[in-house]
Amino acid sequence: MSRQAPTLEDVAREAGVSRATVSRVVNGVRNVDPAIQDLVRRAIERTGYAPNQAARQLVTRRTTTVALVVSGAGDASDTEQNAFAARVFADPFFGRVVGGVVGHLRPRGMHPVLMFAETPEARQEVVAYLRQGGADGALVVSTHPDDPLPALLAGAGLPAVLFARPGRPVPLSYVDLAHRDGGRLAAEHLLERGCRRIATVTGPLAVAASQERLAGFRDTLVGHGHPCVPVAEGGFTVDSGMAAMTSLLAEHPDTDGVFTANDLMAQGAVQVLRDHGRRVPRDVAVVGFDDSSVAVTCRPRLTTVRQPVEEMAATMARLLDEHIKGARTEPTSVIFDPELVVRDSA
Repeated sequence: MSRQAPTLEDVAREAGVSRATVSRVVNGVRNVDPAIQDLVRRAIERTGYAPNQAARQLVTRRTTTVALVVSGAGDASDTEQNAFAARVFADPFFGRVVGGVVGHLRPRGMHPVLMFAETPEARQEVVAYLRQGGADGALVVSTHPDDPLPALLAGAGLPAVLFARPGRPVPLSYVDLAHRDGGRLAAEHLLERGCRRIATVTGPLAVAASQERLAGFRDTLVGHGHPCVPVAEGGFTVDSGMAAMTSLLAEHPDTDGVFTANDLMAQGAVQVLRDHGRRVPRDVAVVGFDDSSVAVTCRPRLTTVRQPVEEMAATMARLLDEHIKGARTEPTSVIFDPELVVRDSA
């Protein structure tokens, strides 16, 4: 005959405390002495007790699940929706976000549910899912400055934290990078290498991060006597980096230094330079941005501006947890500093 599953009473007996005390520890009630919490947790491990999640949800009104939402701003067709998801999974940046989020949530017994919100209907599904208690809150990675989802979540009073400052002011917490400082670091490094005919491949200029990286890069060059900086706009993809670098070489064939606003575009730029017989970094130095896995698989390995995505994502998850539990009631922002990582391309 199978052994009966351990109960709260079994844990209470093992720990030498009341059933009510065990219940408070299991349900995360904060006014329990830390020593008693530790005693109960050890008893849970010894007995093998597993809380009934449905019953726990009735008591705590929490699911221990959060929605990890990748959101856009378009009204995409089915084909475009599939392409949107494919682009997300192909970008190493998103994998780093997931790693940071899971790294924070898992030790706390919390789990993410991935959702896409690239159409008006999908955004309404996210809001309805949260309102109906499918998840305790949302971690939102927005891919478009005009994304209406943050305002929808704020208007519904739902706990949410954003990765990157929203394009429009909304009363939600967010994490971001000091992007302007990142552009400055790239410019200073190229100047220190002796580059004098420097160009840049930006991200989409409708995106605030792209604007900030460009501003930091351009202002630094202007301050060092380089008033005219050739600019080509990319789309944060390898192909867009290739197209932008091809355009820059056609218009400015004497370019000897390039800053690209992410590593995928840097990879594309390196490929084009190689195809045109330019040696990296001897003929043209290349600096990327993000310090993603691409930076170390690219040949030559990329010198890049590191964005600590995993730490940023973990902080985003921590802020959401605090909002859900009521430990944080006002929106806040946490801004991280970039760091130059010098490898082989510059």
